[in-house]
Amino acid sequence: MVVLDYGSGNLRSAQRALERVGADVTVTAERRAALDADGLVVPGVGAFAACMSGLTAIDGAAIVAERVTAHRPVLGICVGMQVLFDAGDEHGVQTPGLGVLPGRVEALRAPVLPHMGWNTLQVADGSVLFAGLPADARCYFVHSYAVHATEGRVTHSQHGEDFVAAVENGPVSATQFHPEKSGDVGATVLANWLETL
Repeated sequence: MVVLDYGSGNLRSAQRALERVGADVTVTAERRAALDADGLVVPGVGAFAACMSGLTAIDGAAIVAERVTAHRPVLGICVGMQVLFDAGDEHGVQTPGLGVLPGRVEALRAPVLPHMGWNTLQVADGSVLFAGLPADARCYFVHSYAVHATEGRVTHSQHGEDFVAAVENGPVSATQFHPEKSGDVGATVLANWLETL
């Protein structure tokens, strides 16, 4: 298992959370390791454009695209989820994303931003990520931007409006929330993903 190191700030917390549920984790930007790993995690904190810049510096777009084409599992977390989409619009700046998932990242229309704290989910039927979790499971979010529609098995949450909280689309899984900060629920999500590798 590789956590892709492209300068994002939450690499070690993602590594620790995965190790807690039994993964053997390497944090690296090395292309061959990222391509050969059973699973690739793309974490992310901060701004969409900054994360894309970091990914560009290590040829991350090609790494992710090659894995997806080969149907090798990829998990995006928070901004690491957002960059998997076609584009991001932050502060009026349009930044192309990796284009692995269809959709755009746009500002949440909510009375209070950022959306920070625990929130419930409307879990997609047949979800693998949320298997075994109760209907009132809560996850920890920190974000002001979100995707409102995409393809695949889509789990939603709500803050001011409905938004994509997680997506499962072929080899690509992603969460807008932070599983590494979501206690037992987040650990279950990560363990469920590991079971698919």
